[in-house]
Amino acid sequence: MKKAVHFGAGNIGRGFVGLLLHEGGYEVVFSDVADALVDAIDAVDSYTVHEAGPGGVDHVVTGFRAVNSRTDPDAVADEVASADVVTTAVGPTVLRFVAPTIVEGLRRRSPDAAPLQVMACENAIGATDTLRTEVEKAAGADAGDLLSRAVFANTAVDRIVPGQPADGGVDVTVEPYFEWAIETGAFGGTLPTIPGAHFVDDLAPYIERKLFTVNTGHAATAYFGARAGIERISDALDDPEIAARVSAALEETSAVLVAQHGLDPTDLADYRATILERFRNPALVDTVQRVGRQPLRKISRNERFIGPAAMAAERGLSTTALVGAVTAALEFDEADDEQAVELQHLLRTEDAAAFTTRTTGLAPEHPLFPAIHDAVVSRQTALRA
Repeated sequence: MKKAVHFGAGNIGRGFVGLLLHEGGYEVVFSDVADALVDAIDAVDSYTVHEAGPGGVDHVVTGFRAVNSRTDPDAVADEVASADVVTTAVGPTVLRFVAPTIVEGLRRRSPDAAPLQVMACENAIGATDTLRTEVEKAAGADAGDLLSRAVFANTAVDRIVPGQPADGGVDVTVEPYFEWAIETGAFGGTLPTIPGAHFVDDLAPYIERKLFTVNTGHAATAYFGARAGIERISDALDDPEIAARVSAALEETSAVLVAQHGLDPTDLADYRATILERFRNPALVDTVQRVGRQPLRKISRNERFIGPAAMAAERGLSTTALVGAVTAALEFDEADDEQAVELQHLLRTEDAAAFTTRTTGLAPEHPLFPAIHDAVVSRQTALRA
């Protein structure tokens, strides 16, 4: 049987990536640092992925096991050495911690084995490129030889996996819709077997269409919902004013996608409508607090708000609605979220210009800078009132 090692055994790892790898005929080895989660996975022979909402079905996953990469990194390296595929769903900032284990696995891999197929399934542009860079750094002088034993392919992934019930065990509830786009160039014609994935020559339009529509829209809904004191994402979009603000932001990102990639405006309008209906799915109990978490990352330079807004400003396109979403993000004040706490601290203590540059990566001469700076000043004024 083919084997896949997946780093990150959380809800996305089990409910999306692990499921599709299982359906592709791979034995799935989950690697995670959470002791209780690893033990829970190893205690069962199967788990169920429940699709919540219209057309949803249940999928039973078997043929998996888990290894604790915190307590037994050596065992994970052995698994990587004999794997066909390695995937991740750990968050972009954690990829550098995964890289040394992949390097050690490549050291132990037979030079005669087929190249290890590596794909980072993260909500970030070029996440696999980032992982490859971290692997190269960790490999040091052996980088050339070890990198010849693997191929690295960028991907774009999309599936809403809400917070799970505390008593759910390792079962996962997800939405029925998913998309997994994978760039073909690295594979040399030998593609991984992933049912439902589609392989494309140029991933950039897919990554930016997803990031600038799904991620922008989801986060905007969360921040406008939090401002209005609404708890659930689906309820936030029942508010006509919030729905209008989110739609306006996505119209601005679509204009950027048309200008940047030549995507069809009609197709994008249909895509926006599909995305908003997904967010409205009442069977997905998702909260504005969960979706809005890590606001500092979400207002950073290449992320879902500043990324498309900067591209729009550079082209003379409208940014009003996107700046409005950033303004709402600046108000996100959630005591249980470390970045939200830090965000509010920085707003209280830093000069507006320094804060804008630090958090958004925009230089003062950038055409978007004045509008974001004004939003920061407005939030700081409110905090000091």
